[in-house]
Amino acid sequence: MRIALFEPEIAGNVGAILRLGACMGAAVDLIEPMGFAWDDRRVRRTAMDYIDHVTVARHAGFEAFRTTIGSGRLVLFTTKSTQSAYDFGFMADDVLLFGKESAGVPPDVAGICDARLRIPMRPQVRSMNLATSAALALGEALRQTATLPS
Repeated sequence: MRIALFEPEIAGNVGAILRLGACMGAAVDLIEPMGFAWDDRRVRRTAMDYIDHVTVARHAGFEAFRTTIGSGRLVLFTTKSTQSAYDFGFMADDVLLFGKESAGVPPDVAGICDARLRIPMRPQVRSMNLATSAALALGEALRQTATLPS
């Protein structure tokens, strides 16, 4: 199971997701450009020493990232979907894709994804924090595939 972040903009979110990946055994793909310098101290401060326990791959752009997916499905999490993540059957080699904080992913990227899912939330609010969304999505995907760490 992998988490992919499309052009992330906030270093603290990336750091929190790196820590999540370390704790749950999920690799993290970062699709550039990012909205901050990779050596930003905020990434390391949020990820702490967990950054040494996660596999991180940086990709020059979306097409470079796509070449690494192999047979895994690309599963996009988006507020523009009506399908609940809790009504979807995850597979162990799925790649969970999250868009940039301010705009998600462009329509051409969304169009090539194998599935587009939404994390259900109250209609009065727009969206969750990126790291919170990744944690909910990864937790459900790992629960379904029985690949939770012990």
